[in-house]
Amino acid sequence: MSQPAGRMLALLELLQSRHRATAADLAARLGVDERTVRRYAATLLDLGIPVTADRGRHGGYRLRPGYKLPPLMLTDDEAVAVLLGLVVAERLGIASEQPATATALAKIRRVLPEPLADRLAAVQEHLGFTLPRAGREHGPAPGTLLALASAARRGQRVALNYRSWRGEESHRELDPYGLVVHAGRWYVTGHDHRRGEIRTFRLDRIGAVTPRSATFRVPDDFDAVAWVTRSLAGVPYAHEVEVLLETDLDAVRRRIPPTVAELTAGADGVLLRARAESLPGMAVLLAGLGCPFTVRRPEALRAEVAAYARRLADWSTRSAGGQPPAPRAPLD
Repeated sequence: MSQPAGRMLALLELLQSRHRATAADLAARLGVDERTVRRYAATLLDLGIPVTADRGRHGGYRLRPGYKLPPLMLTDDEAVAVLLGLVVAERLGIASEQPATATALAKIRRVLPEPLADRLAAVQEHLGFTLPRAGREHGPAPGTLLALASAARRGQRVALNYRSWRGEESHRELDPYGLVVHAGRWYVTGHDHRRGEIRTFRLDRIGAVTPRSATFRVPDDFDAVAWVTRSLAGVPYAHEVEVLLETDLDAVRRRIPPTVAELTAGADGVLLRARAESLPGMAVLLAGLGCPFTVRRPEALRAEVAAYARRLADWSTRSAGGQPPAPRAPLD
């Protein structure tokens, strides 16, 4: 690469790393005069890169948002940050559509210096996660995500088509208050005009999104994350559970996420309300909290806690040599 071409790319990198730079500053950094900076900027503009020059005391050169992404100049550290972000997003299910994530990863890998690419490949091959891999089918379409985010920022109502978990199709008018990522899935929450209440929808089940002319304001005290976690915790299950825990709220919150149960501090301790499919599983959860508790409902949960306590007592009496455990039903 010739020196002028190299300096031109260096100019592009400088413009990408700051909002605006004066000709004098750019000339000093590139080791050229201001006239050469103006010539380089004109050449970049001829190549379709939207460089603009603002006149006046606070003027200078800057990149204007264009119809396409200009060549992106990244340092080694920046490339590592982008690649690791894409890898983690893909693993945890917070990326948008899978092909876009995979092709972005491939493009950046192809242009990395070989030693850096090799070291990053080693990181990816040996990087483990304590969370299970999220399902690949739950990523939202980029167009859906961008349309809802734009409407939420502008306070603009949208019309959308939605498919429920039963496969039922419906048309909704929604005031999108916010977007939330939870457990590898994307959700939008806001006022659903069909139901006349705040509802939560999965983005991967949303079809076409159409902006409407009506506008809205988000309630001052509305917390999208808190609302989504509470609404997911309230999904109907087989059993309504209510247990009084003799401990403080902070201690319980460290062990029980808000999507599992609603926790309320009171004079006698923390009241846990939850819905559960498996009472044996709830008994295991309660036993693992390490604090005294009183089961208020359902009565069947008392029996499951007692049965689990008997199993623990039985296991505690086994000798170190041990006997093969008798097969038992899974605890869920």
